[in-house]
Amino acid sequence: MTRKPLILRNPSILIVLAVLAGFTLTVTLLSQAYGSGVIPTSMIKVLGKTLCLALAAVAMDLVWGYLGILSLGQMAFFALGGYMIGQWLMYARTEAIVAASMAQNPIPPTPAELQTGVANQIFGVVGSSDLPLVWSFAHSLPIQLALVVLVPGVLALVFGWLAFRSRVNGVYLSILTQAMTLALALWLFQNDSGFRGNNGLSGLQNIPGLEGVGQARLSVWFLWASALALGVAYLLAAWVISGKFGSVVRAIRDDETRVRFLGYPVEGFKLAVFTLAAMMTAIAGALYYPQAGIINPAELAPIASIYLAVWVAIGGRGRLYGAIIGAVVVSLLSSWFTGGRAPAIELPFYSVNWVDWWQVLLGVAFVLVTLFAPRGIAGIVDWLGGVMPPRRHGRDLGPDQGALQEQEAKA
Repeated sequence: MTRKPLILRNPSILIVLAVLAGFTLTVTLLSQAYGSGVIPTSMIKVLGKTLCLALAAVAMDLVWGYLGILSLGQMAFFALGGYMIGQWLMYARTEAIVAASMAQNPIPPTPAELQTGVANQIFGVVGSSDLPLVWSFAHSLPIQLALVVLVPGVLALVFGWLAFRSRVNGVYLSILTQAMTLALALWLFQNDSGFRGNNGLSGLQNIPGLEGVGQARLSVWFLWASALALGVAYLLAAWVISGKFGSVVRAIRDDETRVRFLGYPVEGFKLAVFTLAAMMTAIAGALYYPQAGIINPAELAPIASIYLAVWVAIGGRGRLYGAIIGAVVVSLLSSWFTGGRAPAIELPFYSVNWVDWWQVLLGVAFVLVTLFAPRGIAGIVDWLGGVMPPRRHGRDLGPDQGALQEQEAKA
């Protein structure tokens, strides 16, 4: 029997891609660079960054929603992707400035003198004049683009291999991923890490070779790139969770011991999904930070990965489109509340300033969703679309007569 194509088996793919294309086209037509100018450039940057966060949420949902691993280290991969592309952005821009300055000298500078000048400009702020070893390929855009996925991918591969082969699961694995993130952040905070310590990398919004292109146009270009990356990642994630591979992944989430007993290489499946999600998250970071303009070790704080988990939970864990919905809704609300746009509520005895109370509101929303709507916002979308979970009627799972599939389906 001929198997149906992926898109026919998963209609949400067409819906998500159509909504994403329509959103991108609408924003472009309302932008200052290509349209009526209704949407300011600052808002387009916010929307572009939101799409990057949605991509990171899709990767998080692969790991948590489908594999069952609550990874609290995803934002470490996100920041590493930003650092890798940030190295080239900062080096190339500084090199152009130094070269223009030295061009006025009677004798043209040698490559070594040019590199020394670049190192002085970049690392003088941390008291160094040497180019660190980790910047050996910063002059090459193709190599740095490869490192965007290779560095986080290798880190995830090594960490996952050590953790999964040791059969670390549950909350202990979550703590390990958080410890990895904290250790990486503490190392990056040091001036001798090679990444300018607490100063981080700045000026990333200035793209080398595109100095004549205004920020209004660049912001739209990054919006297009972010939308394209999100669409491709959604297709890839939907393909991964489909078919036999996806069934095994979900089975590992539901009962890892039974899957191992059936002879499947559980560690291999977990390592493949974990590494893929890390590389997807790194690509999101590489697109995010040129729009943000700066990256520093504070971006790796464990709380950032917790926020990512909250977005997925609110959107609907175990549904890729739910992860997108959660990231977009919560991210835009966060920008509105913390950006001072939300009006303060004046009470007789207290003034509610949403900049201070936003995190409390987010925490309460997370608790309410966990208790009363475990399927998140995506559950409402499913209900409106008539998509309901399968109803199983009491077929025993094993010798335990209380272990009913119907109860498991409602979990």
